[in-house]
This record gives sequence, C-alpha cells and structure tokens, in this order.
Amino acid sequence: MTISTKGRYALRIMLDLAGHIGETTKLKDIASRQEISEKYMEQIIAVLNKAGYVRSTRGAQGGYQLVKAPKEYTVGMILRLTEGSLAPVECLAEHALPCEREDKCATVEVYRRIYEAVNNVIDTMTLQDLVEIEHEKSVNNYVI
Repeated sequence: MTISTKGRYALRIMLDLAGHIGETTKLKDIASRQEISEKYMEQIIAVLNKAGYVRSTRGAQGGYQLVKAPKEYTVGMILRLTEGSLAPVECLAEHALPCEREDKCATVEVYRRIYEAVNNVIDTMTLQDLVEIEHEKSVNNYVI
C-alpha cells in the first residue's frame, strides 16, 4: 500500500490548519509553510471542504479553518477521504466482490493482519496527536 501525494498533502494541510486553530488561514500561507504547490492544494482543499472537514471564508481576511477540533479528526478519516480504500488487496476492500478462492486462500490472512494493523494506527491517531508530535519535534530541534 502506498499513500499518494494527494493523501499525504491532505494530511499536511489538515495538520497545518490544526496548528493554527481559531485562525482563518490563507491557502498561500499553508502552501508556503508546507512547500506544496498552491494549484494542487486548491484541488485537495476542495475535497476537504466538500466533505465538511474545513470551512472557507471569502474576502480579504478569508481563508480556511477546521470545522471541528483537531482531536475529532483521525488520520484514517483524512486518508480514506483522499485515497479511498486502504486495503492491501482488492478482496479486503469494503465493497469487494466475493472471491472464488476465499475458503481456501491462506495468504489472505497475511493481508488481513496488515490491513488491521494499518487501520489500528490510522484510526487511533488524531490531528491533535500529530500537532503534539510536531510541537515535540520542533522543541527538540530548537538550536540555542
């Protein structure tokens, strides 16, 4: 399983907004801080906006902000929105057709365990957790 650029950038955009909670943040500022093309970000933010994860404000003081608190967004929510299924094989995907080998396939257990492990991580980590990790890393990397 590989997370696409779209999924990685969506997570970084949401993390940036979580780090500026209570503020309306311009897209160009997020693009600058995250080193992401503003054009590409427009496409991703549109998906986040349509899903109700962010809200936009128009005008000179306009921009974007999270709709909910950072602790209410899991990494899994964001990645599934942008990536779709994160199943490592098609037969484990949410709306997969029944597999004709299902009753005799031993290897599916490997993929099932991988999928469960991934889901356990992404469904328990929140944007708030990432904000705290980012803060910790910035403090530990502070040079006097």
